Amino acid sequence: MFIALSTFTIANDMAPAVKEAFVNRPGLVEGAPGFIRLQVISPTDNPQEIWLITQWTDEESYKVWHRSHLYHASHSGIPKGLKLVPRSAKVRFFEHICE
Repeated sequence: MFIALSTFTIANDMAPAVKEAFVNRPGLVEGAPGFIRLQVISPTDNPQEIWLITQWTDEESYKVWHRSHLYHASHSGIPKGLKLVPRSAKVRFFEHICE
């Protein structure tokens, strides 16, 4: 299994709108080949921070999704006016070892 963790921190008090956008997202990733699961979480000690954890069968499936037009379309619900803390957006990749 391949895991991608994307994190970012909201700079302008739009966390509630961003979280609502994730709740109401179009769900385009669910149909991507190799997709297993998506979790959107926020640390209780910093509710302006958002973490997206996606699980894939393999790295290539993630890369194909990330380059796809559906990936870009999946971001269409981002609330207008959203500002992020500079350099807070990060993506890290993980190898799943065991449960």
